[in-house]
Amino acid sequence: MTNDATIEPQKKGLGWAFWMLCTMEGFERLAYYGLRVVIGIYIAQADAPGGLHWSQADRATIFFWWAIFQSWLPTFTGGIADRYGYKNTIFVSITLKVAGYLLMAVSRDYWPFFTGAMLLATGTALFKPGIQGSLAQNLTKDNGSVGWGIFYWLVNVGAMIGPPFANYLKEVGWPAVFYGCAAIAALNYGMLFTYREQSSGADLDKPLGTVLVETFTNFFQARLLLFLLCLSGFWLMMYQLWDFHPFFITDWVDSRGVIAALPIPERWTVDLGRGTHIEQEHLLNLNAFLIVILVIPISRAVKKLRTLTAMLGGMIVATFGILASGLTTSGWMLLLGILFFSLGEMLTGPKKTEYLGYVAPPGKKALYLGYVNIPVGVGQALGAQLSAWLYANWGEKAMLAQRYLAEHDQLLGRDVSWNGDPLTLEQATGVTREAAFQTLCDALHQDGAAVTELLWATYDPWVVWLPIAAIGVTSVIGLYLFARAAKKWSDMNH
Repeated sequence: MTNDATIEPQKKGLGWAFWMLCTMEGFERLAYYGLRVVIGIYIAQADAPGGLHWSQADRATIFFWWAIFQSWLPTFTGGIADRYGYKNTIFVSITLKVAGYLLMAVSRDYWPFFTGAMLLATGTALFKPGIQGSLAQNLTKDNGSVGWGIFYWLVNVGAMIGPPFANYLKEVGWPAVFYGCAAIAALNYGMLFTYREQSSGADLDKPLGTVLVETFTNFFQARLLLFLLCLSGFWLMMYQLWDFHPFFITDWVDSRGVIAALPIPERWTVDLGRGTHIEQEHLLNLNAFLIVILVIPISRAVKKLRTLTAMLGGMIVATFGILASGLTTSGWMLLLGILFFSLGEMLTGPKKTEYLGYVAPPGKKALYLGYVNIPVGVGQALGAQLSAWLYANWGEKAMLAQRYLAEHDQLLGRDVSWNGDPLTLEQATGVTREAAFQTLCDALHQDGAAVTELLWATYDPWVVWLPIAAIGVTSVIGLYLFARAAKKWSDMNH
């Protein structure tokens, strides 16, 4: 049976429960992005003080399974949240997330660290449909566009505060980043008592097996699959801002001109061995800052625009942004690219959630909003593998320094026999990834800035962005064709 007695009529205004749910998402995202923006550097940057110094392949494997757990599990947990209650689901998710942060804090061996990341990912997978399903029950067609825009705004308030929060804790030590994020995530235990839950309208007597069968049955609708496929390529490109750009910025981007022109706090800067530059997390935080100040007015401006049309425009703008931010070493071009990327995200991100909320049948809001994570998971998982492979072979500065030494073996004072495989460079040259760049600087008697320019001009590491942008363009074309076809489908034309 459905517990209709607890379902309250939806109001046009945004009620107390809406604001409490948004605040919970803000806490959760503050902790999540505080860690996410620096964890790739912690895992794999060759010269990060106190880092793990593992390979790009190790980083890619962790990110791949992280994405699978975090974004595919909501396919199942969305229906479970509808059936067993949003608050119950959220409580379990908070517990898993805190446990994940704490395990990663104390682990420097691969498998314990990997397990902590999977606990965090699983907790996130439970949290998303619980929060989003509750929100969908508190929004209507009249206030949906603005409501989801405000939700996305508060998400990015958390995301904007997260990087400086993590940067401050990082100065204490890497474990402090994980402990601090666990503490922030735990604040949501108290938030569960601040609002009254509405019923999902789902059948509360339905067995778990039936819930899972319905999950699969609804998922394998051809039209829904086409929509999710179009978004998967786009989110592959999108996630490279957070997963790939930290390495690219640390290795290549020259932000000295930005420092000279703007009042950048000294604590936001770091000596990268090629001069003093802005730390990557603060440059990337422009994304969250722009969303915080612009997403609500943009959501209001496009609230009457067809949802698929707004998403298509966002995808085009974001694709331009990812190219602009990766094809040069200019700090200014990076910021320009992040501007366009962020505008595209503001049009696409809230609208994808709004769209699935509209097409979801009654009693299946969290189930369908669980599906929204599938393209994110596909994109993030495959993107982690693709970007790691591209960067390890054509973009990483430490590897290119090793390659330059192998190809100019007179700098080492001995013959070097290298078979062309980047994985064998350390064996061939006798120089580790951690020491390669400084060894090349010493051998050439040049400073880090000059050697960086030499490697950029010699090997064109910017090419790593071309396949990623090509996937974005393909997704744009796919969504354009889907949007045209959807005009003929009354249940999908929003």
